[in-house]
Amino acid sequence: MAAIILDGKKEANKLLESIKKRAKALEEKPGLALVLAGNNPASEIYVNFKEKTCKEAGFYCERYNFPENVSQNELLKVVDELNQKREIHGILVQLPLPKQMDESLVVDSILPNKDVDGFTPVNLGNLVNDNNMMEPATARACIALIESTGIKIEGKNAVVVGRSNIVGKPVALLLLQRNATVTMCHSKTKNLLEHTKNADILVVAAGKPNLITKAMVKEGAVVIDVGINRLGKKIIGDVDFENVKDVAGFITPVPGGVGPMTIAMLLDNLLMAMKLGRR
Repeated sequence: MAAIILDGKKEANKLLESIKKRAKALEEKPGLALVLAGNNPASEIYVNFKEKTCKEAGFYCERYNFPENVSQNELLKVVDELNQKREIHGILVQLPLPKQMDESLVVDSILPNKDVDGFTPVNLGNLVNDNNMMEPATARACIALIESTGIKIEGKNAVVVGRSNIVGKPVALLLLQRNATVTMCHSKTKNLLEHTKNADILVVAAGKPNLITKAMVKEGAVVIDVGINRLGKKIIGDVDFENVKDVAGFITPVPGGVGPMTIAMLLDNLLMAMKLGRR
């Protein structure tokens, strides 16, 4: 029996409607600053989509574009100014940054209460301590899609493939908070199939096209594919979707799965940032 496709666009639209209603009840319009440095075509597409969704929600949005050769000091200066701007409640610096940049330094310069990506050490540290303040948007999107299946996470075997601070580690922590038994796999994991085959919930964020095959997936598993890989003119995930959907219980497509939900979660985080800024 073929898997149920988890429609990220549909779930994102539901969340966006809720966000719009909550935003209308506020005295102030939520304000987001988008910072894009360099000439990465994929980054430009992402920022364009974030800006479009933000404006469609009726939020205030400022965009800052910088050339590839922008200096780190110039970028840090802009972030510092945005930290002080009262009408800006959230700051998003699109990654990756140009090679001459220290990404950690730039991200760390964002005030934790304006860090809508949830990437600063303070927000990641809060996640480790089960004191969640601003959860990384992609990790939140993964959890929301898993929960949309109606399957209870508690007690399930969950396997996360990929250990980045952006997706892998935060997803693992959020799953642990929901009492899943979590295994983390990465590029040094031996015999990946041994782990993935036992997963009731499988989250893949490795950045390797078609890494997960049908033989590696447990029958009826929930499969969340975070990968975005360009293969010729096609965009594909880290999961061999066409074959894995024949064995999985639920699966996200690429595109149209985690991506749209991540954008919606960013705007949800922006509302959270407004509350934190008032404290």
